[in-house]
Amino acid sequence: MAIQPRLLPTKVSTEKSADRGILLLPETCQLLVRNGEKMSEVKSASQNYLLTFKCPDRLGILAKVSGLLFSQGAFVTEFSHYGDPDTEMFFGRMVFKNDLLKAGVEDLEVRLRDLAGELDMKFEIRSLANRPKIMLAVSKYDHCLNMLLTKWKSGALNVEIVGVVSNHDDCRGLVEWYGIPYYHLPVTKETKAQQENAILNLMDESEAELLVLARYMQILSDDLCSKLGGRAINIHHSFLPGFKGAKPYHQAHERGVKIIGATAHYVTADLDEGPIIVQEIRQIDHSYRPENMVLVGHDTEAVALSHAVRLHCDGRVFMNGHRTVII
Repeated sequence: MAIQPRLLPTKVSTEKSADRGILLLPETCQLLVRNGEKMSEVKSASQNYLLTFKCPDRLGILAKVSGLLFSQGAFVTEFSHYGDPDTEMFFGRMVFKNDLLKAGVEDLEVRLRDLAGELDMKFEIRSLANRPKIMLAVSKYDHCLNMLLTKWKSGALNVEIVGVVSNHDDCRGLVEWYGIPYYHLPVTKETKAQQENAILNLMDESEAELLVLARYMQILSDDLCSKLGGRAINIHHSFLPGFKGAKPYHQAHERGVKIIGATAHYVTADLDEGPIIVQEIRQIDHSYRPENMVLVGHDTEAVALSHAVRLHCDGRVFMNGHRTVII
């Protein structure tokens, strides 16, 4: 006669698994027993978590952080770090699985807070299952917007785009084709403060943690730059500050420039001088006309911005004074 498995006494779901014909168990580990012996362990699905941290550099940081994770059963699958000899700051990024944790992620976070006090460390833990929410801003040029939407739709950009704001209505059709809310917020010198407050309110309501200026042709106020410190990314041609003002590509053509570039950076009150995240370049030659240079510039801008957004949302960018560390 076949021996039927039995469950240890515990509160269980009454639903049955169609493919295995067994009862589904609670989130915590339960034991399936046959003839008084363990047959298998059924656990909740494993999740990956991201831990990022920075602190003043000193002896033993790696040992203390990795030792704490080991002692609590965190299974580390990725680990990158960098110690800056100039600023004497240490930066770390770790990915770990939670299925072997002794007491859950919340308990690990409590223990990390204790260690953070000892190391003067700032840290953040988040589940990689939760995609970062971002808001895009655009005016009329849509090449950067197109790149971001395409990469998001294909899954190459692991974010949730919660909306697009614009001071014009030109890109509405494109954005709504993707099923993303489009917010037309016209702006004048007199209404700038109210319009920027509307952007902040939309970000708060949608829980967006990043504003991406995808060729948004408005200069943000110092107040908005301050409120979005480290949470807003902009793109511009790398000719700044060498070719300021109107028609930078025409100026570059007149000077015989042989490189087209673009820079993605964090927004600060100093126009186009925020900490650099990504720079892209393309080689050109004497045959390029200004209109050709504009098209190449659009390509480099779109690539640089999408790369910068991905790095930021993957938790790989760390502020380091006026610079960034990418790990």
